[in-house]
Amino acid sequence: MTESATEPFVHPALFYRGEREYLHGTVPFVRDGLKAGEPVAVAVPGPNLAVLKAALGEDVARVRLLDMTEAGRNPGRIIPRVLRAFADAHRQTRVRIIGEPIWAGRSSLEYPACVQHEALINLAFQGREVTVMCPYDVDRLDEQALTDAHATHPVVISGGRERPSAAYAPARMVERYNLPLEQPSAAEEFTFRTGRLPEARHFGVEQAARLGLSGVRLDDVALIVAELTTNSVVHGGGSGTLRVWAEDGHVVCDVRDHGRLDDPLAGRRPPARDKPGGRGLLLVHALADLVRIHTSPEGTAVRCYIRQR
Repeated sequence: MTESATEPFVHPALFYRGEREYLHGTVPFVRDGLKAGEPVAVAVPGPNLAVLKAALGEDVARVRLLDMTEAGRNPGRIIPRVLRAFADAHRQTRVRIIGEPIWAGRSSLEYPACVQHEALINLAFQGREVTVMCPYDVDRLDEQALTDAHATHPVVISGGRERPSAAYAPARMVERYNLPLEQPSAAEEFTFRTGRLPEARHFGVEQAARLGLSGVRLDDVALIVAELTTNSVVHGGGSGTLRVWAEDGHVVCDVRDHGRLDDPLAGRRPPARDKPGGRGLLLVHALADLVRIHTSPEGTAVRCYIRQR
């Protein structure tokens, strides 16, 4: 890879075909970082993680390893809990990370959030001494995913060659995947306002239990509903609507209000230490298995998926 020690944030996409190209692109990236004294982390899906661990040999002991199918199941938690967590722990030096948030097993429901995540990495690390390389499996991902990768990464590595991406436009991609979220007719609904937040939380937990959640997962729903409805009252015009339903093995909690979410990194950056608040959406991302958000001048919808397990 061509990169300068004085260059701040570097964010290439690595297009690969098969195991050989995967290792050809990732192993030297890791070893060059270790040789330069840079902390290195790898967050990729389990099968690729196993292949990379075997190829690194003894060097693997010096690398932070994460299975992205677990750590990054919700794309909204990757920046704060994977990338920022590692980079912020090593602020005195440049760090390099391999992060593979889009793989063939991702659902069409998850994909828009994945693309927004890839685009927002550029904003989240602007000016930071960080390199995040994102592998893309050319053989198993569809053409749309590869096209979008050109728009979310300033540099693309393909066939061993590195080129600037002429399609790079991360802000446009965040807005492109700011998609309206259709509401099912079968959802149970509760309208809340100031003074009715405990009732909204109770309603959410009651419906989630009826739909099969229990134990810790019910506690997660209680926290998610509490944070989202409080945000609506404080920032969304003082009222909102909570809907709960079951969908494809998940309980879904959808909260809508008349506010607009202007900060694209809301819930993806650590809260300021000298200011109260700023932790609600961060907690929601940490608890939910997927968070989809649509915001416009007419209002904001935050939809959380909690697996029925």
